[in-house]
Amino acid sequence: MAEPIFHRHKVTEFLPTSVKEMKALGWTHVDVVLFSGDAYVDHPSFGAAVIGRTLQAAGYNVAIVPQPNWQDDLRDFKKFGAPRLFFGISAGAMDSMVNHYTAARRRRSDDAYTAGGRHGARPDYPTVVYGEIIRRLFPDTPLVVGGIEASLRRLSHYDYWQDRLRPSIMMDTPADILIYGMGEKPIVEIARRLDSGENVKDLTDIMQTAIVLPADEMPDPDTHGHILLHSFEKCMADKRCQAENFKHIEQQSNRFEGDTLWQQHGQRVVKVNPMLPPMGTAEIDRSFDLPYTRVPHPRYKGKVIPAYEMIRHSVNMHRGCFGGCAFCTISAHQGKFIASRSKESILKEVRQVTRMDDFKGYISDLGGPSANMYGMHGHDLSICKKCMRPSCLHPKPCPNLDTDHSRLLDIYHAVDAMPEVKKSFIGSGVRYDLSMHPTGNHKIDAINRRYNEELIANHVSGRLKVAPEHTCPHVLNVMRKPDFALFYDFKRIFDSVNERHGMRQQLIPYFISSHPACREVDMAELAAETKQLNMHLEQVQDFTPTPMTLATEIYYTGIHPYTGEKIFTAIRPEEKLAQRKYFFWYDKTYRTDIIKSLHRLHRPDLIARLYPAYRVNEPPSRKNPRRR
Repeated sequence: MAEPIFHRHKVTEFLPTSVKEMKALGWTHVDVVLFSGDAYVDHPSFGAAVIGRTLQAAGYNVAIVPQPNWQDDLRDFKKFGAPRLFFGISAGAMDSMVNHYTAARRRRSDDAYTAGGRHGARPDYPTVVYGEIIRRLFPDTPLVVGGIEASLRRLSHYDYWQDRLRPSIMMDTPADILIYGMGEKPIVEIARRLDSGENVKDLTDIMQTAIVLPADEMPDPDTHGHILLHSFEKCMADKRCQAENFKHIEQQSNRFEGDTLWQQHGQRVVKVNPMLPPMGTAEIDRSFDLPYTRVPHPRYKGKVIPAYEMIRHSVNMHRGCFGGCAFCTISAHQGKFIASRSKESILKEVRQVTRMDDFKGYISDLGGPSANMYGMHGHDLSICKKCMRPSCLHPKPCPNLDTDHSRLLDIYHAVDAMPEVKKSFIGSGVRYDLSMHPTGNHKIDAINRRYNEELIANHVSGRLKVAPEHTCPHVLNVMRKPDFALFYDFKRIFDSVNERHGMRQQLIPYFISSHPACREVDMAELAAETKQLNMHLEQVQDFTPTPMTLATEIYYTGIHPYTGEKIFTAIRPEEKLAQRKYFFWYDKTYRTDIIKSLHRLHRPDLIARLYPAYRVNEPPSRKNPRRR
């Protein structure tokens, strides 16, 4: 990888990471010290920078300690001393166990959020490890935790890497308060209330936070606005209780105005206050318009941070996702309601990108959690405020959903009109089921057809990535994804636009094996279907259970939380390998094994579809392998 270009920024333009840098700013103290499991990149895509800049804008002195060494004399934890208000901890932009381990539970050899991509710069479960160290060193200073790891582990959850149900992370870390979801508003409220003299133990009512209380403070079961979940102990004893809990947790994570959740753990109870309503445009603009340098801290000079390299010339236009995919954590963290930036804020950031020293005229992504949900919401918000659906697109797009892509096209046109921009690309995933959905409104349907045309003709960097995820209807239904027939429809549009414009771009689909409801024969069907499309698959993965997703709850409990139906899931390593091999049907290494498996499954028809030259009258043997 090429050596990074670091831009001409003084160290005083960043939040301080050392006492020397703090003194260079003229500070005599810090109000808040943030510990992060990631390297410090001063960019709105990196959580520690967002929280730090938000607190700074509220008038507080904030220091960041990125990737502190937890194995030496702990000097990184001691260097700023006790802050005036509180310590904050985030494990980073990924759950640490997803960051560290593969779907096969093997240790990864790299870390995209560390300078040089090296592994080993953070422990497993930094939220817990950092918290224990801070509490030991500074027992009287308030401790706040947040970020993806804390957010998705706020209640009892299945941990794939330990293969067991774990309690709320608040049972494992000595934190006083946990912020879940996007934390700008809760973190400022915590700072202001502590600054006014309140005790951290009295901060029990802040929205989008979780705290621990004595079990006798739980309300009565029929109290309005409160949901009492099954206790951790009951969930340990009965997986159906865990499945029933998840339905409540997911529904409340995606409500405009939710209820308070309570879960007892022994003699204590975790209280999860409701999620905040989605940010308005002015609020989200304020977050993105903070004075980020948009580059890594100078301490990393000469080292590449892979996660930053991916987004350095990109712009995120919104938060939230209403797709509700069963395997995705976005809605559990950001919610399903879309918070969109103003056109002015987006163009302001694009101009910042164009002024970067290494900018060559190409915006790598104008996107978001899903590329084409910008500016979308319900026609009648009063209906949205009552809605309990986890997905606005499954099983069919909601009739109240405004799918008009004109606002998105307006942004594309404005960016492309900038003289410094040669081309803008869409690197985020596109929901073609959204852009292709017939609304019955001829004007909007025409706009959305134009969106697909312009996307393919003007904004694809040679390859457009989409995510059908599977081909079998019953698997797609559990995934909360549309029928695979829609992929064929989109491919026809893609091929037609390429032909008319004289282009030879590629459509790259993502697929998942071993997802709940998927059996080996379903993967064989997928192989035959994609062979018919003349595709040698590249973007594939085994399903990895991550905390707080529908698919993970099914994987662990064997039960669909919404229907109570038992769902098959491949769990044993040999079952997973048996499914994964079908991705590579074209590789001679797998051919004999696949043929044997299809004989075992009594599917000679699929052998004929995958290997037409192979005779299927009798199964292969050692003497007569019958390879092509």
